[in-house]
Amino acid sequence: MFKDLKALGKESLIYGLSTVGARLLNFILLPFYTHYLVPADYGVVAAVFSYIAFLNIVYHYGMDQAYMRHYADREKAFPSAFACLAATTLLLTGLLCAAAPFWADVSGIGADNSRLVWYGAAILLLDTLTIIPFADLRMRHKALRFAGVRTASIVINVALNVAFLRYMGLGLESVFLANVISSAAAALLLAPELKALAGKVDLPVLRQLLAFALPLLPAGLGSMAVQVLDRPIMLHLADKASVGVYQANYRLGIFMMLVVSMFDQAWRPFFIERSHRPDAAPVFARVLTWFCLGGLWLWLGLSFFIGDLARLRVAGVNLIHPDYWSGLGIVPLVLAAYLLNGVYINFLAPVIIAKRTGVILSVTLAGAAVSVAGNFALIPPFGMYGAAWAVFLSYLVMAVMVYFRGRAFFPVPYEFGRLAGALAAAAAFGAPVLLLSPGLALKGVVFLAFPAAVWRLGLLLPEEKEAVLRRLAALRGQKTAPR
Repeated sequence: MFKDLKALGKESLIYGLSTVGARLLNFILLPFYTHYLVPADYGVVAAVFSYIAFLNIVYHYGMDQAYMRHYADREKAFPSAFACLAATTLLLTGLLCAAAPFWADVSGIGADNSRLVWYGAAILLLDTLTIIPFADLRMRHKALRFAGVRTASIVINVALNVAFLRYMGLGLESVFLANVISSAAAALLLAPELKALAGKVDLPVLRQLLAFALPLLPAGLGSMAVQVLDRPIMLHLADKASVGVYQANYRLGIFMMLVVSMFDQAWRPFFIERSHRPDAAPVFARVLTWFCLGGLWLWLGLSFFIGDLARLRVAGVNLIHPDYWSGLGIVPLVLAAYLLNGVYINFLAPVIIAKRTGVILSVTLAGAAVSVAGNFALIPPFGMYGAAWAVFLSYLVMAVMVYFRGRAFFPVPYEFGRLAGALAAAAAFGAPVLLLSPGLALKGVVFLAFPAAVWRLGLLLPEEKEAVLRRLAALRGQKTAPR
């Protein structure tokens, strides 16, 4: 079991380093935007990228997941999946560009921003060109190649944003121009992977791909609705400045999102490849336990210190502009929502192994319904805090539902006793700090005391403690070994 967990951890680390490195570079843009864009302009940026994220699901319609599931027939599946995506992408891009003023008006960004629709369409087109090559790299375990392309694209994006906004003063549109160029760079870097297009489109294989993928489309739309529809809804119920403040603080949850994202990149190939092994279910259960233990500790640390990070002064300037500090209170909720999303991803394994994608549809649509209803009900009285609670409740509903549905197909003996103990410990350590807001020193003591409590309370099994001690001993040996 530990061998399997180590393999998952290794690939998660590689994907994670690329994701963390790339996203941290992208995170640099958050304080940059708060100093070079007023909240109203940043609200427009947030809304447009929310629409792009939502439309990405329409453009991809689950074809990358279908390709990964049918990877055994790669020679036929790759050209078939890519050709199908190319045809639908050209059609959708044409529809967006042909009526750009109309889409800008109904979206709430204003008809005067219709050029942003063209930028969004270009980003969607270029990103779709790379979706199958990226999936192919994951299935071939080419994590370093995957990481290199992703990181290069983000570096280009960050550099261009800085050049366009700070040094050239190009304004709002330059944010999207930088993204178009970086997406084009990623497509060019993946050109060697497209040699697999030498094969012909195989209609029977294409039908199989579509049969798997299309049920994922409404599910993907539901899932993305949970993640991004709060910004457009807030744009209509409040104002652009409120959306900008909300977006800036929502993005402070990036560190938990990174952990969940890097785990997801490695988790899906991991459980698909091991699903037929007799020890698969216990391994999956142990993965969830360790994911939650680490995630709760990360939640404590980020919730304790994120406000101090936002107010940190660098070269006489606050990291996040004071105009955006009013939304810092939503960050612990956002972090908890991302952690629940990670639990949901863990619970997806039985459903995907059983190929019951219809379950994902019903669960994500329920989550989307909770999100939309929650946003409309909670934003008017509670503003951005209402939007954050709507996201949290949506992921909670999705995680609970997919667990109960999935256990009928592939029972996994999840260790709920240990999970409940870890959650209770995190609540006991976190609540006083979040309510009383003590100084940095006391926050640090409480944060470091959590893993000690996990150890002392017996939340780790004897063999896990032994493995941890062996690892610590090995690390100490490496540090003291003569050079």
